[in-house]
Amino acid sequence: MGIANDANAAIREAVRIQALYGENKQITDGNYDKSLAVKCINGTFVGRKMAENVIAYKGIPFVGKQPVGELRWKAPVDCVSDDGVYEAYYFGRIPRQEGNAGQVGSLYPQSEECLYLNVWKAADCGEKKPVMVWIHGGAFELGSTVEPREEGTNFVQENPDIILVSIEYRMNVFGFFRLSHLPDGGDYPDAQNLGLLDQVKALKWVHENIAAFGGDPDNVTIFGESAGGASVTLLPLIEGSQKDFRRVIAESGSPVFTRSTEESIACTNEVMESLGCKTVADLQKVDVEKFVKTASALLGLRVWAERDGKILPIDPYAAYADGAAKHVDFLQGCNKDEMGYFVWGFGLDGYNAFADDRKAKKLDQLTADEKALVESYCKEAKDVSPEYTCDSRLFDQIVFIAPLFRMSENQTKAGGRNYTYFFTPESGTPLIHSGHAIELSVVFNHPEETLVTGRALDETFCKTLRRMWVQFAKTGNPSLTADISPDGKAKEWPMYDLKEKYVMVFDEFNIHPEKEAERKILDWEKTYFLTKYYCI
Repeated sequence: MGIANDANAAIREAVRIQALYGENKQITDGNYDKSLAVKCINGTFVGRKMAENVIAYKGIPFVGKQPVGELRWKAPVDCVSDDGVYEAYYFGRIPRQEGNAGQVGSLYPQSEECLYLNVWKAADCGEKKPVMVWIHGGAFELGSTVEPREEGTNFVQENPDIILVSIEYRMNVFGFFRLSHLPDGGDYPDAQNLGLLDQVKALKWVHENIAAFGGDPDNVTIFGESAGGASVTLLPLIEGSQKDFRRVIAESGSPVFTRSTEESIACTNEVMESLGCKTVADLQKVDVEKFVKTASALLGLRVWAERDGKILPIDPYAAYADGAAKHVDFLQGCNKDEMGYFVWGFGLDGYNAFADDRKAKKLDQLTADEKALVESYCKEAKDVSPEYTCDSRLFDQIVFIAPLFRMSENQTKAGGRNYTYFFTPESGTPLIHSGHAIELSVVFNHPEETLVTGRALDETFCKTLRRMWVQFAKTGNPSLTADISPDGKAKEWPMYDLKEKYVMVFDEFNIHPEKEAERKILDWEKTYFLTKYYCI
């Protein structure tokens, strides 16, 4: 998005990303630096120093076999014991997707052989360090761990007491594509949620191997943004998954990024019809590039995980209210003008056409009284800027704000610990404002990555946000005492509660807690109910 229409910029980004590519090889001659080697269940992996005090281990497989051939559309398989020694110098190939210059990691070489993870650690010999596992976004359609603004060296250099991991997972038609309703689809019972099962398998690998890197397998925080934010709110609902993590940081993502079985089947059928296919066997014969390109064109921003009643509950929100994850600590939030990213990405005309179509489909789902509430909201909503329509505010509410508060409410009702935030700094790039993904270069300490931010944000502000994320991962409480706060001033972050509904407002020069009623972030009467209709 964004720079996709700038051919020269897109070419420059493609060259930059593809220059990172290399292939990890087995080391058979014993010639490697033993101080950079870590023995894991599935091999000994040799990393590289990325900075004076940071070692990166890239492209480590977390499955026994990659999901190709007979394993396409099958659940990931466990690693097997391996005494070999392998380079871990380069990112593995990324999942198949339609490359996009706005998410530049998607320009890296691709393959269905994509189930790899990366580890960053300080070079010291400390043990039992908290572990933070990053799950990237991209609407379950694109993105990768190669995204420059999410590279882990700077983060670990600043926070050497953290082990950082990032993971890949299958996306689009290979990760979220229901097949079991097809005549020969019975052998593919998990195809609708394979991307989530990949994440579960990666977390299992982390739990079993991270101690060798100095990490504490019993203190793992999963965090992600957008589809990654949705993922980390869905993973606690998958049976047996909670043993591999204890905390969640969800940035601009929630269970709203899911679809029903009926919606999932309809999406599959659209792609099947366009390709002239009737069976899984037909699909297996389709050229991969054509397959991905067709699905991306048809299903843009509709490739979600499925509320299938098997891997995920039919009603994730109810599951949270019933206490399904009450023992998991949550930190979650969203940005002030989330849809600004999409206005910028699509361009004004493209976004308005998209919004008109999605609004009409959403209104078709509603009762007459509900439609009246939505129309009233749109009439009263304050536009982000003169170029925007009120629809951007409506979709801020539907897609990000209302789902965030429903999660905070339900987790709190169940007796869980929950911290909620609202991010407000604005991009230096026209149209984005405080849009989706603007915080990512802040979280990973990459002020030079200004594609979305348009500028470097205040250094103390950025460091404070990172320190809060790290403090939460360490302790389950993101509050900072004066001695560890970057500006020397204590930052008390109150837990969300059902009466005061406190949020931490991340204003660039004034991080402070506020009651939701004072900021009036959510329209509780006119948009909160829309969470029951999810996102499609």
